[in-house]
Formats: sequence, structure tokens, C-alpha cells
Amino acid sequence: MKEEKVPFDFEAFAKQAAEDLKAGKPMVGKDGIFTPLLKRLIEASLEGELDAHLDQTRKPAKNRRNGRSTKNLQSPLGGFEIFSPRDRNSTFEPQIVEKRQHKITSDIDAQILSLYGRGMSYSDIQQHLSEMYGLEVSDGTISAITDRIIPQIKEWQNRPLESIYPVIWLDAMHFKVRDNGVVKTKAIYSILAVNCDGEKEVIGIYFGDHESSTFWRQVLHELKMRGIEDIYIACIDNLKGFAQAIEDIFPLTDVQLCLVHQMRNSMKYISDKDIKPMVRDLKKVYKSLNADMALYHLQEAEKVWGAKYAIVFKSWHHNWDRLTNFFKYPPALRRLIYTTNPIESYHRMIRKVTKTKGAYTSEDAIVKQIYLATMNAQTKWNGTIFAWTSIRIDLSDYFKTRFNN
Repeated sequence: MKEEKVPFDFEAFAKQAAEDLKAGKPMVGKDGIFTPLLKRLIEASLEGELDAHLDQTRKPAKNRRNGRSTKNLQSPLGGFEIFSPRDRNSTFEPQIVEKRQHKITSDIDAQILSLYGRGMSYSDIQQHLSEMYGLEVSDGTISAITDRIIPQIKEWQNRPLESIYPVIWLDAMHFKVRDNGVVKTKAIYSILAVNCDGEKEVIGIYFGDHESSTFWRQVLHELKMRGIEDIYIACIDNLKGFAQAIEDIFPLTDVQLCLVHQMRNSMKYISDKDIKPMVRDLKKVYKSLNADMALYHLQEAEKVWGAKYAIVFKSWHHNWDRLTNFFKYPPALRRLIYTTNPIESYHRMIRKVTKTKGAYTSEDAIVKQIYLATMNAQTKWNGTIFAWTSIRIDLSDYFKTRFNN
């Protein structure tokens, strides 16, 4: 049988509230006058959210309502019990009061930050709040609410770091931003690290005009000021001067150039008809068992292609020591460091949020959204990285005098 929704009689509520107020009943608290109103508003919002969910899932998933469950909530107006609607397929994930949420604060602010962090535009946020909760929120209000996290971002960007990070990846993303009426492309520098417990962590995001080894050098100095004393392995692309900057500031660090980036750069110079056979020959280099076999395969490829593509092999030879650093390590650690895929994966998560933006209105607008997306990303990195037990043993064996766990 279809459930009937009991309409909320606001006039009756207002009349009873006036009588209670005259009788000296408190406005807030467990038995407060306005607590029942908050209860009904939340229940109505949950019903609206479920209606929207069922509109999307009723036909394809044969979903429907499945009664209600009770939940106790604590709020600034006091504690009370609500009836939370359920669906048959258990796919309904309410936003106004989440499944495991038992406290309500000034949740609209939190909702706006959450929606903004997921990449929703101001107009999308306004439409969502209007449809779900009947709230009209201006652009200025949304901007003011999101601006409140800027001090939090500054604190996060300058927080103390651990003294040792076994592996870090460094790379930059690029975004368009309006600067005095002109759209310019600017860089966000980001550093992803694995700590000594095997947990991934974004240890910094920095804003710059464009990617350069000079700016990276400033970032590295700041990381040192924030407490980093040692980095075992740093994984980067082959930006000119970048590796030298790392080695200058962290002299004990092994710099591993990304082999995927080296392949991509090589392919820029190869004609279409030679791409497949030449790439096949170059792949043998980094798929070798050791550095000696890698050099043998590079020399064999150069015998075939060197006369035609001298610039490609000049680059491989120039970068050889840093490209083949990973051969020093056991297999599990090799797989972790031979490319910058981990930080590129993080960047893909960020771009899912930012891809709908043509050009940002300010640097703060970019940083706010990237920070919120980063916090969302880090909640998904639960526990240690894959094969950490094996990698930790490898690190401990190789860096015996430096590994502190």
C-alpha cells in the first residue's frame, strides 16, 4: 500500500507555539517550542530527497519506498527523534541528514561546501538548495561561505610535516584564471607522499604563474622549513632543472624520472608509420630485468632508429641515470616509483571536479575547490598503499641507516 504523507499544519503549529510561549515554555531545548518545527522540516527534506532518488531509480532498478526508520538527532534546538524514509534497494543516500549522522549544526554551510567541493557551480548549488529545501541563496552568500575555509586552507598549507617521507611524487596542474579581465593559464604545484606508515597524503598545493624548476626550488625549500629532513625517492617528470633542484636541497634523495613521460616525449618526434615498431623497441628498455639489460635494449633500438631519430636517443642518454634509478630496488618498490601515475591519478580526481569550469574568477576560487576536492580524495585513501608490507621491508633493507620504523 502506498504510504500517505501527513501534511504539516503550520497554522496549528503557530497557534500552539503562541500558547506555549505565553505559558513560559522555552524556545529551544528538548521540549522547546521550535524543536517540532525543525523535526518536521528535516523529515520533509528527507522525503523530498527520497522522491528525487526514486524518480531516477524507480524504473531502471525497480526501486520503491520501504517504510521509515527512527533516528535520534542532537541539534542546537535540542534532541529529538525523526522518521527517516527508506527505499527497497537501500541505495538512498540522504544529504540533509546522512545515514550515520546524529548531530546537526549549521548544516547549510556544510552542505554548500560539500556541493562546491564536488565541482557544482553556484547556479547548480542554488538550484539544489531550492529544490530540496526551498532555500534561496545568492552568489554572494555562497562565495562568503566558501571563503570561510581560506584560513583553514592557509593553516593546512603551512602545517608541520613528518621528518621522513620514503616516496614523494611532484607534478603540476594547469588552470585558466581571469586576471584583470584577461584569461591566463596558471599552475598549481602539488606534492603527493607516502609516509612511513604507508599512507598516502597530499603534503602541499602551491599556486604559481607557470611550471618552472625555479618555483619548484622554492616549494622544496618550504617543505624543508615545514619539517621534512629526508626523502628517499622523489618521482618527477623531466622538467629541465627540476631534478637538480631536488638533489641540491635534499642531497641524499634518489630522483626517479617518469618513464611514461619519457616515452610520451619520445613519441612527439616519431612519425606515424614508425610509432608502433619503435615504441615496441623502447618498451623493452624499461621492462628489462635490470639496468644492464635495459642499456642493451636501448643500444639495440638505437642501431635501428638512431640515424633517423637521433634527438630521441640523445634524450634517453641524457636522462639515463635518473630514468634507471628504479632498477636498484626490488620489484614491489619498482612498481611504485617508475612512473608518476599515483599523482596523475590524484590529478584526475581533481579534474573531475574542475572540468566544468571554463575560467576561474580568482586564484582563491581555484585553491578552495582543489582543497575541498583533496580532502574528499584523502577520505578515499583508507589504510596503507597496496603491497606496503613488502615495500616497507624493501625500504628498510635498502635505507638501513635512514629508515626509522
